[in-house]
Amino acid sequence: MIRNGSSCCYYAISFFACALACGCAATKPRPSYGSKPIFEERVLFQSGEGGYHTYRIPSLIVTPKGTLLAFCEGRKNSAADYGDIDILLRRSSDNGQNWNPVQLVVDHGPNTIGNPCPVVDRRTGRIRLLLTGNLGDDSEDKILKRVARQTRTVWACCSIDEGQTWTMTVDITADTKLPEWTWYATGPGCGIQLENGRMVIPCDHNVAEPEDIRRSHVIYSDDHGETWKIGGVVGNHVNECQVVQLVDGSLMLNMRNYARGEDRQNHRAVATSGDGGLSWSPIWWAKELVEPVCQASFIRFTKRPNFSKNRLLFANPAGIKREKMTIRVSYDEGLSWPVAKEMYSGPSAYSALAVLPDMTIGCLYERGEKSPYETITFARLSLEWITDGLENP
Repeated sequence: MIRNGSSCCYYAISFFACALACGCAATKPRPSYGSKPIFEERVLFQSGEGGYHTYRIPSLIVTPKGTLLAFCEGRKNSAADYGDIDILLRRSSDNGQNWNPVQLVVDHGPNTIGNPCPVVDRRTGRIRLLLTGNLGDDSEDKILKRVARQTRTVWACCSIDEGQTWTMTVDITADTKLPEWTWYATGPGCGIQLENGRMVIPCDHNVAEPEDIRRSHVIYSDDHGETWKIGGVVGNHVNECQVVQLVDGSLMLNMRNYARGEDRQNHRAVATSGDGGLSWSPIWWAKELVEPVCQASFIRFTKRPNFSKNRLLFANPAGIKREKMTIRVSYDEGLSWPVAKEMYSGPSAYSALAVLPDMTIGCLYERGEKSPYETITFARLSLEWITDGLENP
């Protein structure tokens, strides 16, 4: 199903966008469209179909050859965050116009495997997929209270053929999680590769004592994803996050925010790193980025000198409820967000942005009529559409 129009839209992600988010320069793409604004969308996962009760937690990347990979969690028996949950994938080789059938990537039997967070290695072409899991009957509440049978675990797998096949998952918990951390999540969304080749995955965790505290952190690899290490920790009162490399080489982490108080409530939390994610600045709150306490997507779109302007993109439900999915553009490396356009006014939640090979923008997001969790929908749009014809890449 495809819909065209400005009232119900959302966007997707490409390898070139991921490359730009890392600050790298591939061959400059040639836009395949003129000045006419583009907005179109289609449902990729419909809850209740395909043997799954609910589909949640979208993630989107583009491979080195331009294949779009749209990941999500397939929740077998309920909409709950625990239980029998698998990782699913759909692939597109034509900028999201057509999609292959649903593909099962990871199945841990009756247990939970989720929070997909892939990253593309530009130097090898490999796609690394980072995940987190737990026993199917261990809920988040049990894990936080340390009464679960087991704790949260961290996993990795890899594809060398554009996502067609995947290796078995490998448990990397010992290298990426501290003993005092209870809950843990990779992403969700995507990781990035820095200009120096370092791969960075945004994550979050909870610490149980002296009280339950939420914090964000990153893990990183300097050997093409063969091994992973824990980077810097940011907190308190933040968790799900996304990371971008800025034009000066530093990193910016944009985080879901639980802090309370007039100057910080319902605003995204932000921190920066000047050492590749090994340490982070104190948190500050982005007053323009209103949120209902929800995951958001955050990527680089363009970078000088390959393009006329530096641009970052951000998307989330822009209010105090999970609705009004909105995309924003920043021209000053995330300090302000002067351009904002609502993609869909109804119930909406998690999202994943990407730049497609033709320099349109993709977004994979949770969307519904009565609940945000009825579908995962893919939208393709252009910068002309976001800026009402004032700009193109």
